Amino acid sequence: MKKRETASSLYFKRSVKDWVFDIAVIVLFSAFTLICIFPFYYLLINTISDNDLVTSGRVNFFPMLKNAAGQAVFGMQINNYTALKNVQDLGSSVLVTVARTVLGTALMVVTTAWAGYLITKQKMWKRSFWYRFLVVTMYFNAGLVPWYMNMLMMGLTDNFLAYIIPGLVAPYNIILVKTYIESIPSSLEESAVIDGASTLKVWLKIILPLSVPILATIAIFGAVGNWNSFQDSLLLMNNRPDLYTLQHRLYIYLNSSSNLGAMMSQGGTISEQAAQSMLNQRVIQYTVSMVSIIPILLVYPFMQRYFVKGIMLGAVKG
Repeated sequence: MKKRETASSLYFKRSVKDWVFDIAVIVLFSAFTLICIFPFYYLLINTISDNDLVTSGRVNFFPMLKNAAGQAVFGMQINNYTALKNVQDLGSSVLVTVARTVLGTALMVVTTAWAGYLITKQKMWKRSFWYRFLVVTMYFNAGLVPWYMNMLMMGLTDNFLAYIIPGLVAPYNIILVKTYIESIPSSLEESAVIDGASTLKVWLKIILPLSVPILATIAIFGAVGNWNSFQDSLLLMNNRPDLYTLQHRLYIYLNSSSNLGAMMSQGGTISEQAAQSMLNQRVIQYTVSMVSIIPILLVYPFMQRYFVKGIMLGAVKG
């Protein structure tokens, strides 16, 4: 009787070309991974190194500190992170960004889930019109100036609600949710309706629990968008510095150091205090950048198991 070949035996019978291909793929994707990770690593090691070494450009691959003799040696410190509490208005920017991300994402998920569910209902009034109208908004917009005038007329300048209300309706996310809900067996909903469940109760008790993957997916989209957004803060919060987002605050630090650097490059003279401020600004940029990156990076691993399933099932149909 011919002995059945196992998977392991087939594995070891692979040709040299197969091995070369596998090694090439591993090397290629390893290099790509390092290229993606290194900018974050570079920021991290500069925030935990000696500030004088950072500003002189001597920190490249490992965190460095100065020893008693003034020489650069391997080491790390967290003084830059503890010193952030002294940075003007940074605390309020963090609170505004966290509040915006949590509230904006939560409300967006709820409204998107409800709108996506309603569009799947054949009995919805003018269903086709509203769906097409929704799709059109993905391709056409009035532009920046009309958008600003609209926000001004609605009283959303210098108002925290400017971070929440415009993001409640996300057409692309609604289409993803709609497509995902259409993949849920209609018999589940029909049986609930026969038992006397209302539309709202069906949505709460059946649709939402079964839509966790796609809701987690759009929650990631919403959280990343809210956390990284700064243009609305830049344009709408001119008279309310206490409502600046973390990214807006980082933008201000970047401009401050750039202006000082431009003054020096043009032969201008600046005071010793201003020069020291420029050096500190660079370290602050790195540290604030890490603070603004880390929270959103921590969200993804917890949502990853839902993300792939949700985005695939939600994008199967148009």
